[in-house]
This record gives sequence, structure tokens and C-alpha cells, in this order.
Amino acid sequence: MDIKTHWSTVYQTKAPNQVSWYQEYPALSLQFIEQTGIDHDAPIIDVGAGASTLVDHLVQIGYQNLSLLDLSGEALQEAQARLGTAAAALNWIEGDVTQVELPKHHYALWHDRAVFHFLTDPIARARYVEQVRQTVRPGGHVIVATFAPDGPEQCSGLKVARYDAASLHGVFGSPFEFVRSTNESHQTPWGSEQRFVYCYCRVQDRR
Repeated sequence: MDIKTHWSTVYQTKAPNQVSWYQEYPALSLQFIEQTGIDHDAPIIDVGAGASTLVDHLVQIGYQNLSLLDLSGEALQEAQARLGTAAAALNWIEGDVTQVELPKHHYALWHDRAVFHFLTDPIARARYVEQVRQTVRPGGHVIVATFAPDGPEQCSGLKVARYDAASLHGVFGSPFEFVRSTNESHQTPWGSEQRFVYCYCRVQDRR
């Protein structure tokens, strides 16, 4: 089974609130995004958006220029159905973040909670980092959350890579300037604990 089929099957067989990463209120993601101070009309991309509720909260707050990227079309359809008429104003992208074509130096903010740690292949990780480098504008914001060193070794039947803030930033390197990080103890819908690390960087303006 290829990776796209894997994630399509996940969303065909489970409700959005039955997957381990589900958050009714994504508090840390919202906190990081709001604290960047970007304008509400600045372009934001949520990578691995899936059926996450983050987009609902961003729309409610007033963010308008949102792109939602996921490998699973089924997951995006779940979010679109939930948002109703508000979905039409958003940009929905079905594709692999390491391969999909995105506009160069366009996004003011890149957000990813729980995609990057699935990239266990060094080549895929390098492609991801290059995608961020090419698509986030100079001075832009990058928020990536992964499993922490004491987090799960597998998720949804797939092996994952685990990071602390230093090792996560080390994968990205220059020109990403580390700003801050924090840890999260996430409770799954069935009550188990998953440990995450959130890392926030700025893209240095070298012009």
C-alpha cells in the first residue's frame, strides 16, 4: 500500500475525532500563529491540514488567506463539509508536501503539526526543508510540531522520527532562525498521552 492510499484508508475508516492526533481546540498552534503578529489577510499554509479543526478556529478569528494541504482528499473533504459555505473562500491542495508545486516566496506562515515526523527518509526530509525554503517569504514564520524524544515510535501504523527542539532546528539549519520552542502533552481521544515538541523559526531576510 502506498502512502497516499494509506492515509485515504485512514480517513475512510475513521471519523476525524477518532484519530490519535485529533484536537478539538488546537491551543498551542493558535497561540504560536497569533503571537507572530501577522496580518489576518497574510497567506498561511497548513501542511497536513487533513480534517483538523485548526482551520475552523483561524476562520473564526478572522484569518482570510488560508491554504490547506493534505495527501488525503478524503480528509480535506471532511473539513470542507464541516466548514460549509466558508470553505469556498479557502485554497484546498491535495498532494504530497515534498512534491507538490507551491508558489515561490509566497507564504507569510507555514504551519505543520504532525507531518514532518512521518518523513523518516533523509531524501524526503531534505525535499520538505527545500519546499519550506522556496515557498515561505523572507522574514516569514515557520511552526513545526513533531513527536518529542519521549513520544511514540509509531503512529497510525507508520514509523516516525522523534525530535527535541535542537535536533528539529538542526534539520532545517540556515536560513531558519530559531525563535522559541515548547513541549506539549497531548491526550488522544482514548486518553493516552503523546509528547510533542513545537519549534518556531523565522526565515532570515538575506536580501
